[in-house]
Amino acid sequence: MISRICLTVFILFVSALQTVQATITVAAEQPERYLPLLQGQRVGLVVNQTSRAHSLHLVDFLISKHIAVQAVFAPEHGFRGKLGAGEKVTDGKDPKTGLPIRSLYGKHKKPSPDMLADIDVLVFDIQDVGARFYTYISTLHYVMEAAAEQHIPLIVLDRPNPNGRFVDGPVRDPEFASFVGLDPIPLLHGMTVAELARMIKGEGWINAAQDLSLTVIPVAQYNRSMHYPLPIAPSPNLPNHHAVRLYPSLCLFEATVVSVGRGTPWPFQVIGFDELPLGEFHFTPRPMPESAPNPKLEGELLYGALLQDSDIEGFDITLLHRVFTQFRQAGIPLIDRPDFFDLLSGTDRLRQQLESGMSAADIRASWQADLTAFKTRRQPYLLYP
Repeated sequence: MISRICLTVFILFVSALQTVQATITVAAEQPERYLPLLQGQRVGLVVNQTSRAHSLHLVDFLISKHIAVQAVFAPEHGFRGKLGAGEKVTDGKDPKTGLPIRSLYGKHKKPSPDMLADIDVLVFDIQDVGARFYTYISTLHYVMEAAAEQHIPLIVLDRPNPNGRFVDGPVRDPEFASFVGLDPIPLLHGMTVAELARMIKGEGWINAAQDLSLTVIPVAQYNRSMHYPLPIAPSPNLPNHHAVRLYPSLCLFEATVVSVGRGTPWPFQVIGFDELPLGEFHFTPRPMPESAPNPKLEGELLYGALLQDSDIEGFDITLLHRVFTQFRQAGIPLIDRPDFFDLLSGTDRLRQQLESGMSAADIRASWQADLTAFKTRRQPYLLYP
């Protein structure tokens, strides 16, 4: 009887997800709204493997519509999304179309004037996950700035934010601006890339913001409370909806001695360490060429927790706080890269709060006033209820 009930619940859940996906229409799948803006223009595409229009990659779709695509601009992880975190993306040529691929994660993170010399209009279409330190939105920031300075129109094709229900975590302080946090937004900003583009321009966070011709194409029939399982993995170490959900809470562990599962089948779905057991689940990180060439604690047997079935969502400071306390009691330093931890946090206050012994509840309370101010500030730029 119980198994029959579980099966019924599962069927209803799958049916609900299919209904959501059938209802939502991402901007790339509304060509009538953007093709007229591209006809007769030399087009540059800022895209990766998530840039799909139904069954076709956006590059192939536009070429099939006789749009003059001149070049592809590739963010972190590359045009095909196969490079690991931090690996440089090199210039090259797409073997399928012959188009030049111009790297925005190597020598240049911001398109140079030479890179844009043959471009009349830029199109940005990349799936984001809603966390400030996920670098696709930093690429968006620099593309917007370059487009403004070179007087090239920019079209942003929007996609849902899978963590869009959450606005949480510290707001980035001015002195901690970096490629893992260019704009003064919370760790979880609760915005889509089109909404964020509107805010970056409207708040003047880029040079020559007033000169940018920005067009955004919204997602049809979408609201930010909808559950949106990503149809394509946005990067090698976010392979499924568990990793996308847990990523905001686990990413700060990247600046610690703890493994988050790179080099295993469960990246950003586990935590573990060799000298101090963090749970009964055990795993051993191994090199994986396309996702973790040199994983932390490679070859070591680690004990920790598999978090796929946990109730962690949004930014759960309690997990980090619990592990920090456990390490302190064992006399083992947890944060081994404090500068990187501060850049990911967007502030040094969070690290100092942990080190001072502040409770998780008090830490969370400390950023509420900034979050309230941010929510008010972002309101004019929102597109969805």
